[in-house]
Amino acid sequence: MSGLRYALAPSLRDEGTRVDVFIASILEGVTRSAAQRLIEAGAVTVNGAAVTKNYRLTGCETVAVTMPEPEKTDLVPEELPLNIVYEDEDVIVVNKPAGMVVHPAPGHSGGTLVNALLHHCGDSLSGIGGEKRPGIVHRIDRDTSGLVIAAKNDEAHRFLSAQLADHTLSRTYEALCLGRFREDSGVVDAPIGRSRNDRKKMAVVQGGRRAVTHWSVICRYQGVTHVRCELETGRTHQIRVHMAHIGHPILGDTVYGAKKPVPGLTGQCLHAVALRFIHPRTKELVELTCPLPGEFVLQLNRLCCRTEG
Repeated sequence: MSGLRYALAPSLRDEGTRVDVFIASILEGVTRSAAQRLIEAGAVTVNGAAVTKNYRLTGCETVAVTMPEPEKTDLVPEELPLNIVYEDEDVIVVNKPAGMVVHPAPGHSGGTLVNALLHHCGDSLSGIGGEKRPGIVHRIDRDTSGLVIAAKNDEAHRFLSAQLADHTLSRTYEALCLGRFREDSGVVDAPIGRSRNDRKKMAVVQGGRRAVTHWSVICRYQGVTHVRCELETGRTHQIRVHMAHIGHPILGDTVYGAKKPVPGLTGQCLHAVALRFIHPRTKELVELTCPLPGEFVLQLNRLCCRTEG
């Protein structure tokens, strides 16, 4: 079977975990049901042998996963503004504005970052991202702003996706969270899955996919704390869910706990401020940052006269 191939190495702490659960916990964008379909299609082997979805790991195996080749896309390129932070023959990194969807989805067939990238890059986008998200290595929410990386060829996509899978592609966010953090730093290690009360939302749930967020306080204000978040994993809505879980929902995030929208703010006050990765061709470290958006700065200016220290 041809396609993007991952070699995953379980640890002893994965002993007894079902192989479909393990794959879903490691590969971003792969759900447990999708992992089961890959197993049924013969795209998963353990130590070179095919297994069933019920196989339980010992923690000493090599799990090989081969993703299917993507289908051809019928997306329409669109000439949309792009704030390009970095670009070469292999990689493009864009500072996405809040309000822009990363890739087409129901209700958002156009006006997405993918449509804009197709216009800007032409045929120079990897096909590995799939029919609806060519080139996209990772995503951020529509109402989250900041850095998104896309690959211009399949080899670059494979290399970057491997870093995403082993957590060496580093992503840093800044957020304004409601309430006062007592500690200066901490870690939220809580599994995330679909909310049992609202299937459109994510939540911390037993049996969810492992999710780890490292946070540190930048500045405290009256009723709001400016924090920096480092993602160890990359689950859907991870920072938003984790901050709400510890009692500090993000300012403006009415989905996960903020009581009302904030005037002058598009969605939640969350910005992907930095990326760090090994370049797929040069193998050199690339470190990129982008400034906070105007809406975020506006909120900081409103808070600055209420500093707690």
